[in-house]
Amino acid sequence: MEDKLLVGVDLGGTSIKLAVLDWEGRILLQWEVLTDKEHEGRDIPVQIAQSIHNKLEETGLEKNRIVGIGVGAPGPADPETGVISEAVNLGWKSAFPLGSILMETLSLPVLVDNDANCAALGEMWRGAGKGALDLVCVTLGTGVGGGVITGGKIVHGKGGAAGEIGHIISLPDGGAPCNCGKNGCLETIASATGVVRLAHELLLKNDQVCELSEIFEDRGFVTAKDVFDAARNKDALAAIVVEKVSFHLGIALANIANTLNPDKIVIGGGVSRAGDILFAPLRDHFTRYAFPRVARSTALSPAMLGNDAGVIGAGMLIREQLSNL
Repeated sequence: MEDKLLVGVDLGGTSIKLAVLDWEGRILLQWEVLTDKEHEGRDIPVQIAQSIHNKLEETGLEKNRIVGIGVGAPGPADPETGVISEAVNLGWKSAFPLGSILMETLSLPVLVDNDANCAALGEMWRGAGKGALDLVCVTLGTGVGGGVITGGKIVHGKGGAAGEIGHIISLPDGGAPCNCGKNGCLETIASATGVVRLAHELLLKNDQVCELSEIFEDRGFVTAKDVFDAARNKDALAAIVVEKVSFHLGIALANIANTLNPDKIVIGGGVSRAGDILFAPLRDHFTRYAFPRVARSTALSPAMLGNDAGVIGAGMLIREQLSNL
């Protein structure tokens, strides 16, 4: 199979990332297109198929070298049927048969899974989790996503919604509303959106002059990066936000680790790029709340693959299916 190629697709609400990979998951070609969400997202499968066709034609790659396509999509997925139960940010308000439409359009095997599961697979195969068969991947971006792997296999759960780490309840009383309809989810605290919300709340009820307040006064808003940069510069208000984020994230990860005791918990997404200003207190809280043996045996590691994790994991997803046939 060494001469055969795989296509990985990471389907997002803003853009679709695509890549052609070799059998070992190395990226040979990579490109991106804006997601067409017109007509309630019904044209997205055709857009993906057309983009792949155009790239193969442009580069001269023969289609018969492509043995399958893996797709990571936002929302609970059923890999058996290729159906995404819903993905509101794509316009899919009910079950959408992404896999079957793509197979019919491309005449190739297609496997669909949740995007966070694909990112976890990517990190396991070629990233920070390489060599680990028991792995939890947490993505701290606009929201908080998660993928759980045990024995080298993704855990899907009964309804395909396993790994919804962002919806662990951190503040059951008085927490901020989450897009899922609940209040106090981890996503409302540890995502980039959550970091900004916490900072804005603190700035609006505090008249202390500091680096963060000066940015807020000048622009009318702060970003998650502003918060972590200010905390790195010993800003007192930013430090309060980082402490709250690391505390709640640390407890959540400790509880996950106490349940699963994985080799590694890999943390990716834009917020993870804050580096040690986040990871140092996070590790302290994790160690404090994890069962001692778990704390010693489960490592917290920053993700290595960045935005490539999804396409690599999606490609390896289809590779695994084809290898087992």
